[in-house]
Amino acid sequence: MFNKILIANRGEIACRVIRTAQKMGIKTVAVYSDADARAPHVKMADETVHIGPSPAAESYLIADKIIAACKETGAEAVHPGYGFLSERTSFPEQLAENDIAFIGPPPNAIAAMGDKIESKKLAEKAGVSVVPGHIGEIDDTEHAVEIAGSIGYPVMMKASAGGGGKGMRLAWNEKDVREGFEATKREGLASFGDDRVFIEKFIEQPRHIEIQVLGDKHGNVIYLGERECSIQRRHQKVVEEAPSPFVDPEMRKKMGEQAVALSKAVDYHSAGTVELIVGADKSFYFLEMNTRLQVEHPVTEYITGLDLVEQMIRVAYGEKLPLTQDEVTLTGWAVENRVYAEDPYRNFLPSTGRLVRYNPPEAEEGIRVDDGVAEGGEVSIFYDPMIAKLITYGETRIEAIDRQIDALNRFEIIGPGHNIDFLSALMQHERFREGNITTNFIAEEYPDGFQGAPASDDLLRNLAAIAAFAATAHADRARRIDNQLGQRLQPPSEWEVKIGDSVQQVSVSEDGILVDDQDVDLSVAYTPGDSLILASIGEEPLSVKISKTANGFALNTHGATHKAQVLPAHIAQHAVHMIEKIPPDLSKYLLCPMPGLLVALHVKEGDKVEEGQPLAVVEAMKMENILRAEKNAVVKSVEAAQGDSLAVDAVILELE
Repeated sequence: MFNKILIANRGEIACRVIRTAQKMGIKTVAVYSDADARAPHVKMADETVHIGPSPAAESYLIADKIIAACKETGAEAVHPGYGFLSERTSFPEQLAENDIAFIGPPPNAIAAMGDKIESKKLAEKAGVSVVPGHIGEIDDTEHAVEIAGSIGYPVMMKASAGGGGKGMRLAWNEKDVREGFEATKREGLASFGDDRVFIEKFIEQPRHIEIQVLGDKHGNVIYLGERECSIQRRHQKVVEEAPSPFVDPEMRKKMGEQAVALSKAVDYHSAGTVELIVGADKSFYFLEMNTRLQVEHPVTEYITGLDLVEQMIRVAYGEKLPLTQDEVTLTGWAVENRVYAEDPYRNFLPSTGRLVRYNPPEAEEGIRVDDGVAEGGEVSIFYDPMIAKLITYGETRIEAIDRQIDALNRFEIIGPGHNIDFLSALMQHERFREGNITTNFIAEEYPDGFQGAPASDDLLRNLAAIAAFAATAHADRARRIDNQLGQRLQPPSEWEVKIGDSVQQVSVSEDGILVDDQDVDLSVAYTPGDSLILASIGEEPLSVKISKTANGFALNTHGATHKAQVLPAHIAQHAVHMIEKIPPDLSKYLLCPMPGLLVALHVKEGDKVEEGQPLAVVEAMKMENILRAEKNAVVKSVEAAQGDSLAVDAVILELE
């Protein structure tokens, strides 16, 4: 077996590979950029090599620097993780020239499957059904409009070398093609160094299901069941599960056998994924093959009992697969949620900043957290916004989902915005729990954006009790400080708690807690300063994240943050006389919604603009975001220039 391997990646996947290598007794080498100098993967590895500045194009994407690091440390093999160099044909070729093993598929397979145009041609030859579309290069926007019209709307424009949801645009009409074609080319060039685009028919109400394959260098290829990846936003996966609630054994066998046939057609070895788009009638079409380890591989590991990273390493060393297709068994159910640095309450805008607090749920039976960050670390603008992956397992799908809800309630992040509330809301959504999902799920169920998961009357009642208990604890601490108030003065115990439109009278005493004169069977421990309350209502556990506000607490649980105004009962009656603070009107400004780079500015001072007109394009987390006029106006002044790095709420334009 290899004595030492280098991981040509960063973040959670680098940590993931290091853990398996350590389990196998293999020494590891981590590479890092300036931004990652104190990252967890750097601390975990046996050796480290600095490879350049923070931008990936100047560090992680430079193969020569990776090879130099291998020679410097004596690493015999390289695991590329996902993204970066993992699907570049030239990378394993360069490694081979330097007698360094590549822990991944052969270059010919990467070349054949990495080019989405060529891979579709190959899939057709192999007898795999493909989505109707234009399999060939597109000259310019006019050519794209002509092709889209001939296929029939809606169509999907995709960067040929794209992946991970980047370089994709859905077009419902000619206007969408004209606006999105050049943006798709730019994203493809910026993220993958290839600006070729192809267009295919968009299958409405589809599911996104993928087959995990595993092959060795001796001609053996097997499939390890499927993963359901239909919960997506902007074509980026959010929730994955294995198996799929939609797939039956016969369908699984058909998809798996086609995936194996396609893999054998390119002499594939290592782990790989064949992605399929599936119709409501259970018809399926080839989308692409990812010739690398997938982000969502842990759900397959849970239900098969296999360590896919270990198998990749063993295959790269030349070992045969440890099992045949007949020996593959799928047991139980696993669900993975991607915890992103993005704000679901602001249309999922990317977020950056320091992780002031990072406290994931502890690993226990059925709960796994794969991450590559630590408290005090930085979520930067240079890399993908994923903070962690939360994976849960259960004997049934509902058990795995409920375990997600409990774990998300205990997942603490303070600093950058995050999507934990949204993930919890998804897990509670009745349609998701029924398995009635498509790739349109988020757009259909949250057409006006996300405002937090709805709370039942019982939950609001319990939160009111917890808020009053916490207020009593704070008042008691104030009473005790330096004994200056005297021992006889008791803290307030009668409170009025207002959460949204719900107003409740709460009494806290040694005998228990009353809400509107009714007993609450609440067991709770809280010390001022705690950020997480582990309570129970009867025998039901309830985890609540809590933070102090000016006049109460912010209580976060079950997919929403509830602002609780907590006032002593004798003071609450005067609250109606407080003057309401009216926020300033900022509608005349075009503000930058996230930290990012201003890559395009379409107007100048004095221009007339119409509602919906594109005004500027901001790039953040490798994605372009078009900013549009919200009303008819005239550009009064321009406050930013193309190429500027902008902070959140920076003024780009003033309108009048």
